Amino acid sequence: MITRFALSWLAASMAAMSVFAEPYCGVEKLPDLIKCLPTPPEPGSADFARDVARYEWGKEQRKDPERAALARHDAVWSFETVADAFSKPFGMEISPTNTPGIWKVFEDSLSTTDQMRVAPKAFYHRRRPFAYFNEEPLCPKEDGVWRDEGSYPSGHTMRSMVAAFILAEINPERADEIFVRAMQYGENRVIAGAHWQSDVDMTRIAAAIAYSRLQTISAFRIYMDVAKHEFAALAKTRPDGFVTLAEAVPDAILEIRYHSTYNFVGERIDGYEQPCALLSKEAAKALKAASDDCVRRGYRLKIYDAYRPQRAVAHFVRWANDVGDTRMKAPFYPNLDKSVLFKQGYIAERSGHSRGSTVDLTLFDMKTGKEVDMGGTFDWFGEESHPSYRGITDAQFENRMLLKDIMVAHGFKPLEEEWWHFTLANEPYPDTYFDFPVHE
Repeated sequence: MITRFALSWLAASMAAMSVFAEPYCGVEKLPDLIKCLPTPPEPGSADFARDVARYEWGKEQRKDPERAALARHDAVWSFETVADAFSKPFGMEISPTNTPGIWKVFEDSLSTTDQMRVAPKAFYHRRRPFAYFNEEPLCPKEDGVWRDEGSYPSGHTMRSMVAAFILAEINPERADEIFVRAMQYGENRVIAGAHWQSDVDMTRIAAAIAYSRLQTISAFRIYMDVAKHEFAALAKTRPDGFVTLAEAVPDAILEIRYHSTYNFVGERIDGYEQPCALLSKEAAKALKAASDDCVRRGYRLKIYDAYRPQRAVAHFVRWANDVGDTRMKAPFYPNLDKSVLFKQGYIAERSGHSRGSTVDLTLFDMKTGKEVDMGGTFDWFGEESHPSYRGITDAQFENRMLLKDIMVAHGFKPLEEEWWHFTLANEPYPDTYFDFPVHE
C-alpha cells in the first residue's frame, strides 16, 4: 500500500519529471484520422441536415442559463478545464498537487492524442457552424480563435473522451458518471456553435482509436500503474470533511451490522474494514445535538449504519442479482421473493448513505437497558418498516414518532419506507457518492 510519505515522494518525483506535458510519441506513430474517419457530411446531404437541426437545438439549449454556463466552461482550452470537469464524477480533485500520478498520465496522454486532430482539421478545413451561418457563437472568444480552424474533428471532444477512458480505467466504479460527463462535454461543443454534431460523433470514435493506441505504449502503461496505485491509496484516505461517531457522538451505541455477518446478505460487506461509523462533520454535529436531546429524555442513540462506501452498495447489487442466495431470507425478507427487491426499491445502485450524511439508528432505553420497541427490526424488507405503518401497537407507533420527532427537530429528514433511516436535510455533499472504506 502506498503510504502518505510515499505519496509525498511521488508528488515530488512527478513534479521533477516534467514541468510541461510530454507526449509519449510523435504524430507519425499515431493512427492517421484522415484514413480512419469518414469524410464529413456535405451540404445538401441527409447527414448535413441533421447537423443543421442539431445546431438549432444547440441554440435553444443556450436559453438554459446553467447549460450555457457549462458550455462556456468547457470551451476553455486547457488541461485544467478538462480536469475540473471530471473531478466531481471521478470522485476526487484531479490536479498536479492533489493527484500527481493521475495528473501525469492525464496530461501526457492528452498531449499525445492532441496531435491526431491537426492533419484532418487542415485536410478537410470544414467551416464551423457559427461561421457557416455567419452568426455569433456562444463564446465570442471562439470567433477570433477558432473561426479559421477546421471543425472536423473536435479537439475538445477528443480531450474529454480520452480523459474519460483514462479516468474510468483508474476508477471503474465511477465509469457511469465519468462517461455521462464526457458525452455532455461533446454536446456542449454543439451548444457553443463551435462544432457540428457529426464532428462530435466521429471524434468520439477517434478517441477510442487513440486510446487503443495508448494501450500499446509502454510509458503509458507504466504511468497508468502509478496512477492506479495512487488512486487506491487516496481512496482509502478519509476526507477531511468526515469524522468518526465514536469521537463526535460519544454517547451513541454502535452496532455496525455490515461489519458483521448478521445482515440481509449474511456476510461482512465490502468496504467495512472496522466496526465504526463515519459521517460528514455537518451531519455528525446535528446528530450530536439529537443525541444530547435523547440523553435528556433517558435514551441513547443506537447506530446500525452511517456512511456507506459505494463498493458496499455494489456488493448489495451483486447479492441481489444472485437470486439463489437466500440464506438470510427468514430474518429479513420472509414474505418477499428476492427477485423483486430491485423492482420494489429495496436495493438500488446508488445509496444516500454514500453521500455521507445519512444514518440508520434506533433508541436505546437507559432504564431498561434494551432497545426501544419499534414494532419492527432494522433492515426488514416490507411495508411493516414504513414509519407510518399502523399494523403495530399504539406504543410501538409512538416510539417511532418519538425517534422521528427528535431527528427532525435537529435537522434530519426521514425516509417514508424505513423508520430507522434519516438524512441531514442540508447535506454538504448532495451529489457526491464516496467510496473510501469505513475505518477509524
